[in-house]
Amino acid sequence: MSNPHAFDPDVAPKRIGTSYPKPFDAIAPNRIKHILGDHAGLTQYGVNFVILPPGEASALRHWHQLEDEFVYIVSGEVVLITDDGEEEMSAGMCVGFPAGVQNGHHLVNRSGAEARYLEIGTRADGEEAFYPDVDLHVVTRGGRDLFTNKKGEPV
Repeated sequence: MSNPHAFDPDVAPKRIGTSYPKPFDAIAPNRIKHILGDHAGLTQYGVNFVILPPGEASALRHWHQLEDEFVYIVSGEVVLITDDGEEEMSAGMCVGFPAGVQNGHHLVNRSGAEARYLEIGTRADGEEAFYPDVDLHVVTRGGRDLFTNKKGEPV
């Protein structure tokens, strides 16, 4: 977009599920991400409007080496799970995850209704994400996720 224009999130491109390889993709097969930042032409950080169905998680529990993340709950309820335990989050609550803090996190929807939230994060080429609960590692280069196991072998 060369000129800023207001838009409805429904017109932004969306991704259903995750980019994880099988069997790791089973964590969120129906999660919907409206890719707002790309639609708005943003390049320094990403913004997604996420719809998380009951019983699914935002992602595998992870932490980022280079990227900050921020989440704002718009509607519904989720459980934030980190190395420190579990916290319930509801509409109007938010949480931030500073880059390099080795505390795996994700959101799980244990309610009977969908949850909606905004996620905002920096974009760093060469970003690494670590998954403490599974044998998975990812490096992002040129906008592509390159998944390996923790030994560095392709998954």
